[in-house]
Amino acid sequence: MSGTGRSGKGPPMKTSILARFALASAMAVLIVGFAHAQAPAPASAVPAVRPQGPPDPYEGRKKLLVVADVQTGFHHNSISHAMATIEQMGRESGFYVAFLRTDSQLITSEPIVGTGARYDGRQINARNLDYFDAIFFLGSGEGTLTDQQKADLLAFVHDDGKGFIGGHASTVAFYNWPEYGEMIGGFMDGEFPVQPMPLIVEDPDFPGAREFPTTFTDQYQFLKAPYDTGDVHTILRLDPARLTAEQLTRRPDGDFPVVWARNYGRGRVYISTFGHLDDPWDQPAVRELYLEGIKWALGLTDADVTPDIQPQ
Repeated sequence: MSGTGRSGKGPPMKTSILARFALASAMAVLIVGFAHAQAPAPASAVPAVRPQGPPDPYEGRKKLLVVADVQTGFHHNSISHAMATIEQMGRESGFYVAFLRTDSQLITSEPIVGTGARYDGRQINARNLDYFDAIFFLGSGEGTLTDQQKADLLAFVHDDGKGFIGGHASTVAFYNWPEYGEMIGGFMDGEFPVQPMPLIVEDPDFPGAREFPTTFTDQYQFLKAPYDTGDVHTILRLDPARLTAEQLTRRPDGDFPVVWARNYGRGRVYISTFGHLDDPWDQPAVRELYLEGIKWALGLTDADVTPDIQPQ
């Protein structure tokens, strides 16, 4: 026997085996392909919707968005020092992390996408309002907010229960936006020049207020509508008994709030008019009052902010 198969012809037997093997392989490929075509796509094949930005590097810490929108032509000389001080207070105290911006891009509830050749249309690491616990606003003028951003800002405080802290110039911002004036408690009507002015600590129980000096040098404002003493809780005010007759002509009722707080919907609003120049931001009393106001707006402390009836 030559070992060539039962027919005695080797090559035909080998060819037949190879042909059947090839046919079986082809059928297996078709079956596998059909099965894959009918099976649902694995979960990894569906693009995942990831939250805005990468993992939070400050997990568990309060986030304060500090905005000095200075793009509309007026820039207080103290703005840079104010922003640096606010960031420093958060870093040293450990109560919050401050994010400093001189634009309004992050004041939105919409996703923020990149621009330019590298980032165009992609969500990178910019955070919208959902990431923050409060806003510290140092802008003045009409600002650059769109109507949607304005609605998002009001909802951030009123509906979401977040905080809003207004610095020295916050009462001269958005004169053409009535709802903003209602949120903060009023607009500036004018100002006294920088000089020592007499103060009354109206609410010594508000954190940081009790030891504030009864005379302090700064630029002081007086307010107009929609300001109403029945809508705010005054913490510090000018002492009308120690003002001149000429100064009292600015508001014959003697109602000159300097620092006040109020609830706005579910949120908290804290306004301080201190800080026209650099020097007040270096004074321990002003820094302490701002820090405690930030903490209250962030929900870290509580205080009675029942609206005033009328200054006594």
